Amino acid sequence: MSTLLKRGSKGAAVRELQSLLIKAGHPLPKFGADGDFGAETEAAVRALQARLELYVDGIYGPQTRTALKQLLEPVKPGRVEPDKSAMQDSTPAVQQPSGSAAPPSNVASLKLLDTSRAIDEIIVHCAATPEGKDFTVADIRAWHKQRGFVDVGYHYVVYRDGRVLLGRPVGQQGAHCADAGKNRGTIGICYIGGVAADGKTAKDTRTSAQRSSLLWLTQQLATKHKVKRVTGHNQYAAKACPSFDVAKDALGKIAA
Repeated sequence: MSTLLKRGSKGAAVRELQSLLIKAGHPLPKFGADGDFGAETEAAVRALQARLELYVDGIYGPQTRTALKQLLEPVKPGRVEPDKSAMQDSTPAVQQPSGSAAPPSNVASLKLLDTSRAIDEIIVHCAATPEGKDFTVADIRAWHKQRGFVDVGYHYVVYRDGRVLLGRPVGQQGAHCADAGKNRGTIGICYIGGVAADGKTAKDTRTSAQRSSLLWLTQQLATKHKVKRVTGHNQYAAKACPSFDVAKDALGKIAA
C-alpha cells in the first residue's frame, strides 16, 4: 500500500491506521477507529511522528507506515549478537584500498527514499560482526530492538556480497551515533563485518563488492540529500567502528 492518508481520507485503510495508532499507545477517545481521518487522527499521527523522530506533517505515508510497523513488530529471537568488545579498541586497523564505485547487484529493486528531514552528513559504521560471516538487517533489527530501540538504528546496511538493504526509513532520525548529538541531521550506513575472524580484533573486512557498493551508495545519497561531509563513527567516539579511517578513504572525499 502506497496511498497517502491525510485529513479528509476515509475508508478501511484509515480504520486500519486508527487501530494501529491505538495499539501503539496513541488513543482516539472521541471517535475511535471510525474510518474517518479527522482532526483527532491527524493529531495522533503527528504525535506518533514526533515520538519516532520522523518529519512531522500529520500525513500517513510510506515512511510513517514503515516506522509504525517496525515499532509494533515484536522482537524476533534469532542469532545472538556477536561480542562488540573489539570496538572498544580505538587503535587504527589496517585499511584496505577504497576501490571504485559500482552499483549493487540489487540496484534494480533498490529505492533510495526521499525525505523532508534536514540531512547534511553521512556517518559510516560497521556491524562489528566476524569476518567471513553473513548477517542481515533482520539480525541487527532484533539486536537493536532488544536494547529498546524502535527499529534498527541504521538507514542502510551493506551486505558482504555488496547488496544494499534498507534499514529504518531515511525520514526517521537514526539511532547510530548518539555521541555529540550526531543522530540528528545524519544518515547512518553500516556494512556487515568490521571484526577479524577471531571475533576480538577490529579489522577492515570490507569485501571488494562492499567497497564498491559503499562508494556508490554514498555518492548517490550525498547528491540526493546535498550532504556536506562523510565521516566515520570513530571520529565522534573512542572506538574502532567502522574499523577504518573514513577521512583517508575515498568515502571521505565524496562531499569534501
